[in-house]
Amino acid sequence: MIDYVWLVPAFPLIGVLINGFFGRRIRRAAVGWVACGVMGLSFLVSSLVFWDLLQLPPDKRVFKGVVFTWIASGDLRAEAGFLLDPLSAVMILVVSGVGFLIHVYSVGYMGEDRDYPRYFTHLNLFAFSMLLLVLASNYLLFFVGWELVGLCSYLLIGFWFERKTAADAGKKAFVVNRIGDFGFALGIMLIFVTFGSLDFQEVFRMAPEKLQVGSALATAITLLLFTGAMGKSAQIPLYVWLPDAMEGPTPVSALIHAATMVTAGVYMVARNHVLYELAPFSLALVAAVGMATAFFTASIALVQNDIKRIMAYSTISQLGYMFTGAGVGAYAAGIFHLMTHAFFKALLFLAAGSVMHALANETDIRRMGALKEHIPITFWTMAIATAAIAGIPGLSGFFSKDEILWQAYSGRHGHYLLWLLGVATAALTAFYMFRVLFLTFLGESRVDPHLRHHIHESPPIMTVPLMILAFLSIVGGYLGVPEVLGGANRFQEFLAPVFEVGHAKAIPSPHGAVGLELGLMGVSVAAALVGIGVAYRFYIQDPSLPHRLAERFQRAYTALLNKYYVDEIYETLIVNPFKRGSVFLWEGFDVKVVDGSVNGVAYLVEWGGSLLRKVQTGYVFNYVLAILAGAVAIVGYMAFWR
Repeated sequence: MIDYVWLVPAFPLIGVLINGFFGRRIRRAAVGWVACGVMGLSFLVSSLVFWDLLQLPPDKRVFKGVVFTWIASGDLRAEAGFLLDPLSAVMILVVSGVGFLIHVYSVGYMGEDRDYPRYFTHLNLFAFSMLLLVLASNYLLFFVGWELVGLCSYLLIGFWFERKTAADAGKKAFVVNRIGDFGFALGIMLIFVTFGSLDFQEVFRMAPEKLQVGSALATAITLLLFTGAMGKSAQIPLYVWLPDAMEGPTPVSALIHAATMVTAGVYMVARNHVLYELAPFSLALVAAVGMATAFFTASIALVQNDIKRIMAYSTISQLGYMFTGAGVGAYAAGIFHLMTHAFFKALLFLAAGSVMHALANETDIRRMGALKEHIPITFWTMAIATAAIAGIPGLSGFFSKDEILWQAYSGRHGHYLLWLLGVATAALTAFYMFRVLFLTFLGESRVDPHLRHHIHESPPIMTVPLMILAFLSIVGGYLGVPEVLGGANRFQEFLAPVFEVGHAKAIPSPHGAVGLELGLMGVSVAAALVGIGVAYRFYIQDPSLPHRLAERFQRAYTALLNKYYVDEIYETLIVNPFKRGSVFLWEGFDVKVVDGSVNGVAYLVEWGGSLLRKVQTGYVFNYVLAILAGAVAIVGYMAFWR
């Protein structure tokens, strides 16, 4: 079955073609069946391929299939080929599996939308693009998938383009990602110049020979690649597009945040671990940027009131954890958190969509409350996801986040400051996520009186995916139970052959540090419990307390509420100067110089034509006289001056 791995991205592409060309000619039900069916088939093939891969010896779990030679020009050779190994196998299971559940949920959520076929066409295209990205066997095909997920994000964030806010959000996402992608493209070009190949396996094989550890060339390549990751995965300073991406339909937010675009940067760093191991400075920067982003955006989420935007800042923060894991050399831990995060973050967004479905698209948590009895399935599933992301022991987020925190402290590139910031971020995460849960489902009802009698649970086509994701949010972490808790960390063991290539070796568990690891684990759990306790005190026991604190620390509260004014700073220092420069180039150079030159040539031709027009009299004797004068001039020249 491994030979048919190309079917994994092929099925969503078939869905794109069917709904793209015939979606408006067939019934709406058929559109949904096609879109969900192709994703289900993709997940089925992914599962079969994964099973076949498991049957192979660990050191043989690599398969490269070439569909055809795409480009062969001089030294440049690129194939339309797929690389299947444990890393890409995990990714296709996550993308196709979580993507399938989001597609099914969308059938109910988007059922009344007039652009139903367009929505599912773009959604299938999004899934195809991400699957192409994670299965690509070379940088050029990887870049195609990389750019396609950016295009799909633009199309889906701005899906309701009639709304100016949605159209602007789509453009913002597109422009910010172009900045990162410019650096990423330069990195790929530098790789080709250095290695003469764009094939992953060839580049990784030659890397230890071509690059010295810590060399400027290795650092330049990896930093350029990470520039792209900062854009795609919304890290400081290119994170500003992701909160605005909430203008798209809620299932789109779930797909972007859980299974597709924003995880591409984490996967890219993990895939290029051989290069990053040769650039210690780049690894340190990845870890530092990741943890700084995690803490910074978690602090912003503390006081936000839009339920989807809180989830968005949560995603940026959790992505920071993943990059921290990769930056300290714990690539498997970063990918493990990517997988568990896909489960509980998809669930959080879809549960938020279920709340919006019950409240006529209301997103302000200050206008919610006491919804537990009205939408119990949504409440309990969201409670599980909230506990998971907070790091409550026994749930998936606890295992993956704690592994990153442990490696941030004890790993070969770890530092206690990374761990300290990580624990502080865990406390903030627990606080703002339980703040959402308490304000949305518990306490007194603040729902508009006109809506209270219409609150209802979502239909089964929306709640069943919630329950499946809740189950995965509980059990997903048991794939990576650490040795200190009596497990064997099967997830890390499965990925070990990938990360033992080149200079990247699997990180052994430090000997004699069981007590330390358990102690640090206890600290992180205590931090989460403190965050939950503070949230309970603020929003259940004494709801007036947050208002009093906001008045007492008004400047800090205002800064957090306005997201530290980062958008305004960018607008002032970057956007407006570029606008003014563009207007100057338009009016001062394009209009006056370029258009002026073209118009000047046209004027000269017109002026010359007006002169020549005067000799066109229409009288034959004038033409005869001109011919005679010309003949005399020629004869005279030949007779006297030659």
